[in-house]
Amino acid sequence: MDIAYIPSPSTGVIHLGPIPLRGYAFCIIIGVFVAVWLGNKRWIARGGKPGTVADIAVWAVPFGLVGGRLYHVITDYQLYFGEGRNWVDAFKIWEGGLGIWGAIALGAVGAWIGCRLRGIPLPAWADALAPGIALAQACGRWGNWFNQELYGRATDLPWAVEISAGPNRDAGTYHPTFLYESLWCVGVALLVIWADRRFKLGHGRAFALYVAAYCVGRGWIEYMRVDEAHHILGLRLNVWTSIVVFVLAVVYFVLSAKLRPGREEVVEPDASGGEGKEEPEAKSKDKAETKAEDETDGTADAGPKDSLPTRAPRADATVREGAVKADLRKPAVDAEAPEADKA
Repeated sequence: MDIAYIPSPSTGVIHLGPIPLRGYAFCIIIGVFVAVWLGNKRWIARGGKPGTVADIAVWAVPFGLVGGRLYHVITDYQLYFGEGRNWVDAFKIWEGGLGIWGAIALGAVGAWIGCRLRGIPLPAWADALAPGIALAQACGRWGNWFNQELYGRATDLPWAVEISAGPNRDAGTYHPTFLYESLWCVGVALLVIWADRRFKLGHGRAFALYVAAYCVGRGWIEYMRVDEAHHILGLRLNVWTSIVVFVLAVVYFVLSAKLRPGREEVVEPDASGGEGKEEPEAKSKDKAETKAEDETDGTADAGPKDSLPTRAPRADATVREGAVKADLRKPAVDAEAPEADKA
């Protein structure tokens, strides 16, 4: 009997002439753009400068891709270095195989380098980017759909994914674990955005919440998968990784809340929300001091300079007035002198 199911693409690559366009790569690229776009909006809302998130992502993304591939190759080394395998395939990232644990770990190293160069705190940048990373994972998981990989146990549910026969896989309908994880990541992003607005998370706690919430979902989704994986004490390696990383994220969240409560007031010193506010105040203060000094100097200089033009005319007037009086008296004496001679 026919059942409803999600069909898989017949191929994961489309050739545009000699150029191959791979669905897996497109999903990763779209995820990166979504993460940077949302991270930039959140960074600006925190008082940062536009473009800072993208500048640091230039460091974080390449490191993350290398880290994700390294984790996958190391944990599934038998796929590349076993008998009859070709080690060159370890470099074919477009065929799938990125471990989120390695991507986040080494991506954080690249982000730290970028943050150091810009002089901003890494935890604040990570908080701004946290929900965007979750959405990037939601987009990236659809790359597994294009490659027909990372599916779960066989099922006849209406939302089962159809898998065709291929290397190391049998045709049938299976749990679409890629879809489960994609939807879970969307929920994680919404949770982080809500919690950050509600509780004003800072100092890396929004990022820690994202990590903890993702690990919860990854644990039960990983348990459903049937692809080959290493087991420890009956559990898949990635389940143990989820448990360990979850505990570390919760411990960091609790300790950070006690040691550094609240949120960073300044996330980027040279932005308008940082030292930029102090510079106008300093300039206005300098202007006020300069004006006061000018007024003081002007008052001090005005005394001697003003006294000369104001006093000098008074002195000249007095001299002229005396000379006029002298002249008036002199003719009177001269006029009487002849009369005296006559007498």
